[in-house]
Amino acid sequence: MDWQGFAQRMASMARDLLRQESDTATLQRIASSTVEVVEGCDSAGILVRHGDRVETLASTGVLATESDRLQDLLGEGPCFDIARRAGSAQVFRIEDLTEHQQRWPRYTPEACKLGVGSMMGFLLFADDEEFGALTMYARRPGAFNEVSETAGVLLASHAAVALASARTYTQMHSALATRHTIGEAMGILMGRYHLDEDGAFAVLRELSQKRNIKLRLIAQQVCESGGIEDGRHEDSGGSSST
Repeated sequence: MDWQGFAQRMASMARDLLRQESDTATLQRIASSTVEVVEGCDSAGILVRHGDRVETLASTGVLATESDRLQDLLGEGPCFDIARRAGSAQVFRIEDLTEHQQRWPRYTPEACKLGVGSMMGFLLFADDEEFGALTMYARRPGAFNEVSETAGVLLASHAAVALASARTYTQMHSALATRHTIGEAMGILMGRYHLDEDGAFAVLRELSQKRNIKLRLIAQQVCESGGIEDGRHEDSGGSSST
């Protein structure tokens, strides 16, 4: 392993990840950077496990996407195992997938048909019931060794920090957008129905509860329609400015 070259590629990747404008773009860039940085890696993907379901968030090709699909369909595979061990082991390395027929009796033969020879996986995040993992694939058995695993750990650590930063930014942006939408909807209700601020918010909250729709979506509907959808003010007990 050319560690000096690896360090240069990692530095370039870190700068590039910080330039991404969304968590989706960050995920895709992590996957593509993995193939560029880790020797022997033919394909890479990032998946999230929700309970017993697996969803591909980003991938560099069919090998990663189809492997995720198989694990979701069969309910077994390396990424299910790493999610179950999220509190302890956060890495797996399979030098030769054909040797794991008994461990994953349904997944292994199907993955081998796809052309998977060896795999590595690294836990990126664990939030409540969600587990995200970066998985690397090679068509050749024995493509990944201890050096590859070390490189993968370093890359995944950088990727996890970048992803956490991107997700935080996205959540903050979403919260600000929600606050703006609710404020705009309150302004519409105050002007149209002669309500004060508390009364306008009470109307939004009551509509949300009655219709079992999130407050943000109710506010969005008010902004789009210019008032309450049925054209009548539903009294919420709020104070009026008249």
